[in-house]
Formats: sequence, structure tokens, C-alpha cells
Amino acid sequence: MALLETSKHCQGAVLGSVNPDLGSERQTASFCVERLTALLDGGAEQTRIRRAVVGAIQSDPVFSRENQYFQTQNERYEAAVRKAVHLQKKMHEMGWTENGPEYKYIYRALSGDVAFLLHRVFMRSISVLGSDRQIAKWIPLATQHKLIGSYAQTELGHGTYLQGLETTAVFDTATQEFILNTPKISAMKWWPGDMGRSATHTVVFAQLYIHGKCYGIHPFIVQIRSLQDHSLCPGITAGDIGPKMNFEHIDNGYLLLKNVRVPRENMLSKFCEVQPDGTYVRQGSQQINYFTMTSVRISLISDEVLTPLKKACTIAVRYSVVRRQSKLKPGEQEAKILDYQTQQEKLLPQLAAAYAFHFTNDYLQELFDRGYREIQRKNFDMLPELHALSSGFKAMITQHCTAGVEICLRACGGHGYSLLSGLPSLYTKILASCIYEGENTILLLQTARFLIKCFMAASAGQPVPPSVTYLAAVKHGKCPAKNKLDFLSPDIYTEAYQHVAVRLTSSTAAKLQDLIQSGVKKHDAWNQCTVQLVQAAKAHCHYIAVKNFAETVEKLETKAGIQKIMKHLCDLFALHGIFSNTGPFLHDGYTSAAQMDMVTAAYLDLLAVIRKDAVPLVDAFDFTDQSLNSALGSYDGQVYQRLYEWAQKSPTNQMSPAYERYLKPLLHNTLSKL
Repeated sequence: MALLETSKHCQGAVLGSVNPDLGSERQTASFCVERLTALLDGGAEQTRIRRAVVGAIQSDPVFSRENQYFQTQNERYEAAVRKAVHLQKKMHEMGWTENGPEYKYIYRALSGDVAFLLHRVFMRSISVLGSDRQIAKWIPLATQHKLIGSYAQTELGHGTYLQGLETTAVFDTATQEFILNTPKISAMKWWPGDMGRSATHTVVFAQLYIHGKCYGIHPFIVQIRSLQDHSLCPGITAGDIGPKMNFEHIDNGYLLLKNVRVPRENMLSKFCEVQPDGTYVRQGSQQINYFTMTSVRISLISDEVLTPLKKACTIAVRYSVVRRQSKLKPGEQEAKILDYQTQQEKLLPQLAAAYAFHFTNDYLQELFDRGYREIQRKNFDMLPELHALSSGFKAMITQHCTAGVEICLRACGGHGYSLLSGLPSLYTKILASCIYEGENTILLLQTARFLIKCFMAASAGQPVPPSVTYLAAVKHGKCPAKNKLDFLSPDIYTEAYQHVAVRLTSSTAAKLQDLIQSGVKKHDAWNQCTVQLVQAAKAHCHYIAVKNFAETVEKLETKAGIQKIMKHLCDLFALHGIFSNTGPFLHDGYTSAAQMDMVTAAYLDLLAVIRKDAVPLVDAFDFTDQSLNSALGSYDGQVYQRLYEWAQKSPTNQMSPAYERYLKPLLHNTLSKL
């Protein structure tokens, strides 16, 4: 089986034999691991392409991640730039193109440790927001790396609230230029990746002014560094914002603009244009500027959020069958910690969530592709739904997955705290996803605004987008489950999630209306409902995730055992959500206390069932050892020897200057007194 080839990819020359405690877990898989990998990849051909890309990149010494945990920030940055530059050569050598099938697997193969990631966002902004002429001018330059792009939206004083951005772009009809300024310190662009040291150009988001009138936020292409010597251009002040929890290899930067002039044709103008006389012409939806962010949010779920959770599950599950601790039964050897129900209850719901959100991501990607085709035809009808779903799921999935990675880390005990486990860097990396590309609470409130609007429309008998048609079907009833097996029926638990989602949206809408009718101003009423609005948005997303997982499972083929194990995971994902969040399900009596006991029983039974397939389920993610970069999670399970070998490579094991300077005088002084 091709998966077994991953044992070749061990970092360093460590043992090749598989730890029998891990090997035995693979002998009893209830399904074909290779078939599940192909399902996750979207087909066997995609698996073949991905493995070819991963193999080509990880066999190239320039892309090695060995000793990464021992590198300084400057060393990480330099390595990331070296990899980015070498990648262009590699792509040419391999015949890979940005539009080819291999491209989406390159980032995964590099584990994100490469510079110029915002260059992709720069190009995407131009592709989505630029005119045909702008695309023809800038995309070839960017593709050939004749320039390096960034994306300057976030400011020191504003992030998610785009309308509050303070950078200005004033149109000068005399010179046919926009004059850009960051008029005060809070207007300074802050956080854009690749801006600190690398980028030569950036897309700057600024408030457009024509003849003294403000037309809102618009994107402008601005050159910030010379293409000759990389010095800063006139009027530009830029640099690196300093150390962060993670992303040491990325030069997140700041940018100040003082009377920086760019030609009229540098305002991205697919949907709005300033004519030479200063006339402002708009075509299409005002929301189009949010479209790039929607696209970024959906791609980050796959690249920056699901991958860390899948890796953390792989590391923690493999370690949990190798690590033995205490005796489960008197007289027997110490038990694998995954045999303890408490360890199963920590890890297996995270594994189920990784699969659930993988299929949610497929659903979002399909919706996005459909929406993009419509926008190309100048039809913007899908934008509100797309924006609401991408915002809500970005928030929900990043929160769930971040909590999941932390649970995996803690479940590995002391060794999980070592950087060499790979888990701390996965955690500090995924934690950032809760914050960037939209602060999660704000995003959930944007989803909630869409839900309230659609609920009002549905109540009035008006048509609503497909994802929210359920809001019109208000059913008053009770959960029909009679025993614990009933809770393994997707109809039963999907209906329960739907009931909670409808109740939270309808009750919050009613509260909002009551407040407004009692004389409270709209914005004050909204603020007084925001905690419940966030709950409603989360319930909506959780319902869609459960429903989508159940529908995906139903369509799977029954052979090779895939559908059966996916059904178990779907049940676990759904029941874990009820078990760990009983309040909303019990609130109005839809579910009874006795039924909650049934949920608990069904949920705990599932843990023992899925436990048997835990290792094959993480093997199906198909990460190589180089990709995991973990002493605890390697395919061969030789945990203790690998930890010892890697620790020996630490520069801290060289003689420290602290001995001569401090320890020696201290010890010798003490000795002389003795």
C-alpha cells in the first residue's frame, strides 16, 4: 500500500521498524485506508498527483524542515525566502503551473513554511477586482515574480470593520493621479504579510475622495520599494512589526503613506471606475470588495485550519497507542492510553470534527465556485449568502479546530509541550486563524444579520437563499427518539440541530423587534441582542455542518467499508455537539432529560467503536513524516528514540558562554569558601 511508503520519509536516520503497538492497530482496519485517502483527495488521480508533488518537494534538500525548531526568526525568514525563490525554479523544472492540478498541493507539501504567501492574495485581488486591462498588465508581472505583492487592508486602529479604515486616496483631476495618505498613526497599515522586508508592491485599501466627497473603500496598486535596489519609494515608510507567537518566517509589516501618488489606472476598476473628469461610475454590487475576503476565508479554512487539526489528530492518536501508562486490568501490562475512555473522549471527537469540516469545506468551495461563475456574468445575487456562510464557517471552524489542537496537545501530556512534538507550533499557528481575515465575533454577527433578515423575509412568505429555507419551516414538536439507537439516525439528530437553530434565530428576532417597538433605537437594540445573535449564528453553522456531513455520508458508496466508518464519525460529530452543549437542546423541552441520557449512552458507545479504527483514520490523512515534523507522530511510532535523537541536535547542548561568565565564577567562588 502506498501509505507504507511514508515510513521512508523519517527525519534524520532514525529506526525504520514500526513500533508493534502502532503496527498492530493497522492490521484490524474495518475499511480500505487507501480508498478513504482517495475520497478525501477527490479521487485516486488527485491522490497520485498530490503524492507526486509531495515527493518532489520533500526529496529536495532546499525544502528540508530539519532542525527548524532550533532556528531564530531571521533564519526562519531567510529559509522561507530561499524556499519561495527555489520554488519558482522547481515549478519550471517540474512543468507545474499556477493553473495546473499540482499547484494546490504545493503549499501543503511545504507545510506553509514559505515566503510570499500574500503575493497570492495580491494576485487574487487583481484577478477578482481588476479590469481586463489591469489583469493583462499586472498578472504576468506577478506570475513571473518581476514584482512581489502584498495586501494592505488592516490598519493599526481598524481590522474587520472595513468602513472605518482611515487611509485616504484623493483624486487629483489635474494630474490624473490618486494621492494616498495615512493621515494619523491609527491609519498606518499594520500586519500585512511579506510587507516588512519583501514586497515591492501592495494593494492598499483606502477611502476614495473625489472633489471632497467620500465614495468609500477602494483598492489601489501602490509600489512601495524600488525594483532596482529594494529601497523604499518616496513618501513610503515601511518595516517589520516584530516578534509574534508564530509565523516567524513571515515578515508581517507596517506601512505609512505620505502624499504617495499613483496613476488613475492603478485603482482596481472591474466594478467601479473614476473617469478623467472625476465622474464616479459603479457597475454591480457594492459588496464586491468583500469578495476577495470571502475567497481568502474559504481557502484559509482548508490550508490554515483543517490541516493543523488533521496533523494534531494524527500525532496525538499515534502517540496514544504507543504511550502506555498505568494498568487498566490488574496483572496485565500497562495499557495504551487510547484504551482509556477519557482519552478517547478527548481525541475522537476532534477526529470526527476534522472529517466533518473537511466535507463542510467541500460544500463551501462548491458554493464559492458557483458564486464566482455568477459574478463573472455580473449577477451578484449569491453574494449575501456566500458572505454569510464564509464568515460564519470561518469563525465556527477556526474556533472548533483551535480548541481541538489544544486538546490534542494536552492529551499528549508533558511530551506534547515539547516543540519537538510538533503540537505547540500547530497550536500557535492555528490560534492566529481565529483573529486574522476577520475577528470571529464580528464575523458571526455578520452571519446573524443575514439570518435575521432572511427570517423576516421567510416569515413574510418571501423567497430566501437555499441555506436558510429551513427558517420558514417552523415546526413545534418534540424529539421522537425512543431509545439510544434512535439517536444514531441522522434524521433525528439533524432535526434536533435544525430545531435549535430556528428557535435561537426566531427568539432573537422577536427580542429585537420587541426592543425596537418599545422605543429602543435600532442600533442599541442590536447591541443588546449580540450575545444571542452570536449563539444563533453558531447554531446555524453547526446545523449546516451536521446536515452536510449526513448528506455526504448518504451519497458514499457502501463498498470498502468507507460509508460505515464515515457514518460512525458523522454520528459522533453530531452527538458530541449535543452532549457537550445540552442547554440549547433542553431549553424548550424539545429534548427531554431522559433523551439526553440516551444521547450520552449512544455517544459513549461510539467512542469504543471508533477507537478500533482511530489509527487507520489518521493514516488516511496521508501526511508524511517530513510534513508532520513531529517526534511523537511519525509513521513508525518510535517516539522515545526520536525525541532523544532530535534533542541531541539542539544548539543548546553546545557549551554555553554562560558557564565561563557566570557559572564558573559562582561555582569556584563557592568552592573556595568550602
